[in-house]
Amino acid sequence: MGSYRVCVCFTRKFRVTEAQPPSDVKDLFKKYAENGNQMNSEQLLKFLIEVQGETQLTVVDTDAIVRQILQKRHPITKLTRQTFALEDFHHYLFSADLNPPINYKVHHNMNAPLSHYFIFTGHNSYLTGNQLTSDCSDVPIIKALKKGVRVIELDIWPNSDKDDVHVLHGRTVTTPVELIRCLKSIKEYAFSASPYPVVITLEDHLTPDLQAKVAQMLTETFGDTLFAPESDSLKECPSPEELKHRIIISTKPPKEYLEASSASVCKDRRNSSTRSEEDVWGSEPSSLTAADQEENEKSDSDKSCDDDDDSTHRTHVASAYKRLIAIHAGKPKGGLKEALKVDPDKVRRLSLSEQALEKAAESHGTEIVRFTQRNILRVYPKGTRFNSSNYKPLIGWMHGAQMVAFNMQGYGRALWLMHGMFRSNGGCGYVKKPDFLLTVGPHFEVFDPKVKLPVKKTLKVKVYMGDGWHLDFKQTHFDLYSPPDFYTRVGIAGVPADEIMKKTKTREDNWTPVWDEEFTFPLTVPELALLRIEVHEYDMSEKDDFAGQTCVPVSELKPGIHAVPLCDRKGEKYNSVRLLMRFEFE
Repeated sequence: MGSYRVCVCFTRKFRVTEAQPPSDVKDLFKKYAENGNQMNSEQLLKFLIEVQGETQLTVVDTDAIVRQILQKRHPITKLTRQTFALEDFHHYLFSADLNPPINYKVHHNMNAPLSHYFIFTGHNSYLTGNQLTSDCSDVPIIKALKKGVRVIELDIWPNSDKDDVHVLHGRTVTTPVELIRCLKSIKEYAFSASPYPVVITLEDHLTPDLQAKVAQMLTETFGDTLFAPESDSLKECPSPEELKHRIIISTKPPKEYLEASSASVCKDRRNSSTRSEEDVWGSEPSSLTAADQEENEKSDSDKSCDDDDDSTHRTHVASAYKRLIAIHAGKPKGGLKEALKVDPDKVRRLSLSEQALEKAAESHGTEIVRFTQRNILRVYPKGTRFNSSNYKPLIGWMHGAQMVAFNMQGYGRALWLMHGMFRSNGGCGYVKKPDFLLTVGPHFEVFDPKVKLPVKKTLKVKVYMGDGWHLDFKQTHFDLYSPPDFYTRVGIAGVPADEIMKKTKTREDNWTPVWDEEFTFPLTVPELALLRIEVHEYDMSEKDDFAGQTCVPVSELKPGIHAVPLCDRKGEKYNSVRLLMRFEFE
């Protein structure tokens, strides 16, 4: 056994053997290369246009590619050689930086109203871990912004002295962080990954005096970057292009707080409900107990009933706060049907829990789609996800929900799908919704998420091989005594009719596994389909080991042969691990 292990170390350290190029690569090289053995820049360009669909490239670009690969692989002979051999061609195709599966530039139309986009949205963006006991901090906010998240949620509460504002998950044992610290970090990192607008959604549990203090903090921190609508409320959302480098505030206007506390609560304190409609439709419930809520309502009503003059002062200070709210959130007066009514003169934001959305989708699917054509729908995780897990995002996207809010501090397959969706459009955090979610038919009909559709497009995926694990993992990571036994799972996340997972055979004892297997995926809604890719290492006695994953929007896939970089469980890209795959559309 000892000599065998030394052999593996030797192979790993000196990288003596490379897996042979797949037969498809050999055939393509033979077809496009001069006499089948050397490929120059012009021939490479022809291959890139005809096979890879790269219509924007020129021979200047392919000259640079050839020089770069030769310099890396043959530094001594690079001055005399200006053509690819087969192995150079294969190396280029297997390079995740030079030959990625999707376009990394912003290429969607960014001039439509904000409501026409899916927006990368965080939930409880300030939590470092679980929903009940973790610390609140600006660190996860910074991490989210660096990943391209465009909607940051802050729960704002009075501090213990009632003279300042803290961010925390209400009535849990999460330790608070000062609001001003969060705002300063947002200012510093807002546009580090994307120039497009950052929306701050506030879950507001403040008195009017503290709301006025928040208005001052926002104005002083963000200055001219803060977007404030000219009128009382937006008639139509501006576009991401118009709002570049701007900060947008979305919360419920304070007048609702004033009306509730001065009118209805004064009328009859004792009959006040301990569970408001806001909890169901308008925003997330805090973790207040019924007794806590009743106590808060009493103290609020005492203030408003005892001192009528004070209400004038409240109205004055609240107006400064209200002016800064660009997208109004609010509870509907009636039930769901009322909540989904579209006001032609006002854009608003509605929040639904994941269960509320599922329930609403059963009987009001088309009304939700109609609502999201001009208004903002935010979906958030149910309250029992204490461990910061997430739900399937597709139900929200199928109904046009712009803000499918996720716990970025957790991880798992649902979050991989979220990362996949927002790899679209250069990773800028805004993805233009498919046209079918935005159009209205001649009889005012809109897309019905329940209707079964015919196959619109078929995706063929070929998994050739994988490489890079020997560079990114310890030799004994997967198996103490032998090289790993890898297999790949590949499939579709999308509308229910399109969802499926398949897998390759297991390749035993190989750090550079070759599968060479093809899979076919008929798609009814390719616009919302995500290609799921996972690699695992087969383990006979225990659970199979995780060896990498990624998720790629089908609508963004380039045809042809590409290197697909894989990520770890948290979505961080490995340095070297990648697959060589081919994509074809019919």
